[in-house]
Amino acid sequence: MATTNLPNLDCRMYEARFPEVDTAVMIQVKSIAEMGAYVSLLEYNNIEGMIPFNELSRRRIRSVNSLIRVGRQEPAMVVRVDRDKGYIDLSKRRVSEEDVHACEERYNKSKLVHSIMRHVSETVGIDLEDLYIHIGWPLYRKFGHAFEAFKLIVSDPDSVLEPLTKEVKEVGSDGQEVTKVEPALTEELKDALVKNIRRRMTPQPLKIRADIEMKCFQFDGVLHIKEAMKKAEATGNEDCLVKIKLVAPPLYVLTTQTLDKDKGISVLNNAIKACTEAIENEKGKLIVKEAPRAVSEREDKLLAEQMAKLQSANEEVDGDVDSEDEEDTGMGEVDVENSGIAE
Repeated sequence: MATTNLPNLDCRMYEARFPEVDTAVMIQVKSIAEMGAYVSLLEYNNIEGMIPFNELSRRRIRSVNSLIRVGRQEPAMVVRVDRDKGYIDLSKRRVSEEDVHACEERYNKSKLVHSIMRHVSETVGIDLEDLYIHIGWPLYRKFGHAFEAFKLIVSDPDSVLEPLTKEVKEVGSDGQEVTKVEPALTEELKDALVKNIRRRMTPQPLKIRADIEMKCFQFDGVLHIKEAMKKAEATGNEDCLVKIKLVAPPLYVLTTQTLDKDKGISVLNNAIKACTEAIENEKGKLIVKEAPRAVSEREDKLLAEQMAKLQSANEEVDGDVDSEDEEDTGMGEVDVENSGIAE
């Protein structure tokens, strides 16, 4: 149960109170003054830093607002740290593309860890800094980043959490203070932490999609397209099932779902290759309109709505299409589910 006193939820993400010089950190611009921009360091509990105007850009500054704006979050390079006074000078112009990528990747991981730790702190009623001292920072030291430890906790929490201990000072029967070593996590704390990690970090399957156009004007062209579709789907496996569906002649979509984005893209590329070879053997043609890529739920929903509208429109058409219209479809009108021949 949570304690009656509200826990302190303010804490930096890392054990070091200040960043190291020549390290890119994530900042948020708070204000723009006469000498430069004042920023907060998001990974260090929002301590203040400053970017002098001469550190904004390598080029001549024509407009400060075009280079930096209040509220913007972006990486900046640490140039100077005065630990006694708490002054931190930063630079925007010294940040390379590699620095940006590395900083954003680290910050996104740290932000997720921090969010989980903060929620557990609030739920169990323990100060956030105490959680970091006994759990978070030891995991950073051991695994390089607590995010990597949290990934392991999803499937095997005991191997990661049981080795964590903390020192507790007590007064013995003789009145002398003694130090005891005990587990860092109570059962309540362990349960809350594992539940939060599993809820936030259990990987969700990605949907990978590719858009192609396929035509075949040969005799029995629809049957050749049907065979090419079967060849494409046959390249899938239990981990990455490949499906190919008709959107509207001659446009088709190939999809698969996987936890591994690169693997899913590779599988769809192989499916397109098999489909291309099959249709070209029958003098047909396949054009890749959109290469395999991960798609969002919104994109997937829009595609489903588009296909539903087309299906509804097709059902409202009376009579058969004439031969000229049939030729324009490129013999590509294959039923999505049954791969039959449209009549």
